Amino acid sequence: MSQSFPGDPPEPPGIRPGQPWGTEESGPADLEVTGGDGMLASVLVRGVADPLVRFAANRGSDLARAVGLVAGAASTGMALPLDVLDVVASNGFEQITADEVHDSGPRMATVVAVNSIVVGPPPDRLRAWHRPAGLTVEIDGTPVDAAAATTLVVMNGQYLRGVDVSPRGHPGDGVCEAQLYALPPAARRAMRARLATGAHLPHPAITIRRARRIVVRAARPVPLEVDGAPAGRVTEVRLELRPSAYRLLV
Repeated sequence: MSQSFPGDPPEPPGIRPGQPWGTEESGPADLEVTGGDGMLASVLVRGVADPLVRFAANRGSDLARAVGLVAGAASTGMALPLDVLDVVASNGFEQITADEVHDSGPRMATVVAVNSIVVGPPPDRLRAWHRPAGLTVEIDGTPVDAAAATTLVVMNGQYLRGVDVSPRGHPGDGVCEAQLYALPPAARRAMRARLATGAHLPHPAITIRRARRIVVRAARPVPLEVDGAPAGRVTEVRLELRPSAYRLLV
């Protein structure tokens, strides 16, 4: 959280370096979840107020990595208040509602996400042949220039498939980070090589904003990825950060 980039708004209220975070919990968890980030997200629907969650994360969990929860290790009884992203999307033909979080049928689904949302090709898979997606983007009601962008990444956490996409990302600070990737084709390989350590930022062709509400529209259907997993193709996505949506035992 100490790193800042040009164009950032003031630091939002939330976590501060050196301040205590989390509380000790001795009672039983309200929810027990085993698996990856998608499984955790599937239980964090609207209307469930501040549940205490014990998460037996698998080794692919980017959320667990961000908070230092070791796969297979027993929790210590410390509960961390964490945020989620509520997402409503459309594929151009039908509205997608948050009641269909992990529908395995042909209809696309919106989600509650605990870690990340990607519209367009993800940064770790961005190649020279990907062209601008025709995006229009609003962040907290303000339009952001996205004419040359191939990809919008919204990070609630820090990692995506283990690479450090959002070095200052924090899943409990009351804000998410939006990144618009508008790199020319010749610059994409070098960017990917720097992702593992977060050295791809700052970059003149990656616009970064802290955000709480985001609306993105695409001129044609583009891929949607939720917590690292494909989730169909979309023409519109609306995201809203829900702060302190649950408490995670670590």
